[in-house]
Amino acid sequence: MARDLSFGAVVAGLIAVLVSFGGTAVLMVQAGQAAGLDGIHIGSWLGSICLALGAGGLILSLSTRMPIVLAWSTPGAALLVTALAGVPFDQAVGAFILAALLTLACGLLGWIDPIMRRVPSEIASAMLAGVLLNFGIGIFTRIGEQPVLALSMCAVYLLGKRWLPRYAVVGVMVVGLAVVAAQDQLQLGQIDWHATQFVWTSPVFTWQAAISIGVPLFVVALASQNLPGLAILQAYGYRPAASRLVGITGLLGLLAAPFGAHSITMGAIIAAICAGPEAHPDPRRRYIAGATYGLVYVILSVAAGAVALFFQALPAAFIAVLAGLALLGAILNGMAGAMANPARREPALITLLATASGFSAWGIGSAFWGLVAGLIAHAVMQWRQGQTAQKASARD
Repeated sequence: MARDLSFGAVVAGLIAVLVSFGGTAVLMVQAGQAAGLDGIHIGSWLGSICLALGAGGLILSLSTRMPIVLAWSTPGAALLVTALAGVPFDQAVGAFILAALLTLACGLLGWIDPIMRRVPSEIASAMLAGVLLNFGIGIFTRIGEQPVLALSMCAVYLLGKRWLPRYAVVGVMVVGLAVVAAQDQLQLGQIDWHATQFVWTSPVFTWQAAISIGVPLFVVALASQNLPGLAILQAYGYRPAASRLVGITGLLGLLAAPFGAHSITMGAIIAAICAGPEAHPDPRRRYIAGATYGLVYVILSVAAGAVALFFQALPAAFIAVLAGLALLGAILNGMAGAMANPARREPALITLLATASGFSAWGIGSAFWGLVAGLIAHAVMQWRQGQTAQKASARD
């Protein structure tokens, strides 16, 4: 392992943490407040998730030598902001356990691998590009909000790419934080730095909570994060045991649920940061980025509630521009892979457009529907090509 350590991979892991935690931890706080939880229970919720996904990702990355990145279900957290209102938290925990058990069952029954084998690499690459496209666009939408901050970060990125390409994103992060500090945009005085207290909540199982929370959480996590996360790894040439990984996320979620964790899933967007060439030119050494990401999350679990408030204190423009610039290479690679095969360009384009549209239905995000649209288009195109080939053969 020591010879595989690289500065770029470590930084990629750190940026992935910054993007994932800083961008969505506020949803967890809002969901906890909607459930009527106090600061200690919200901290336990965040801390248990951080510990489970951090330890799980660290062990998986080191054991598989792949950048395995785990995350919480962001769409699930958004769902809970409204779904938890009026639901006793012990019943919600029972629903969290049900969702984890369903995920574990999918892994044990081996349902995930057959699905992933049927996803063409062009479709996976197009979905990757579609998921990340709005992050790239977000760079330019933020310029109008905070021109000095956004333009200085963009300038450092271009100069870094010209002279020190492997450290360009590091420079962006350092300069961005310096500008934020110089403009006095950090409000850290109100943060109460205290250690996480892990609070056990005995679950209560009710059919109402199972239907309104447990089953939707399971479906949203599988469709919006587990399958896209696996597809992103596939787009970068990794072939993990998909069912086994999904089963492990279910097991981790099962262990963490009594402490408040609503879901542990495969990372999707952040996986592109750790699995892409920006982490390291050699795909065999990118697992260090995944291991770094996991280790930092284990450390974050010690003071998760306070750290969430710290990330909330950072300007949204800083996180958005940093994420967009860090993902430019991943967007480029996704688009190149999607259009590599002329015979599959149309299905890939449909996948990209559907994914980037942001369309959602039944609480399931556009990444899943982009995959569905692309696979349907691919099946129709293949059938049409088969019919044409048969007619040509018959004429001959």
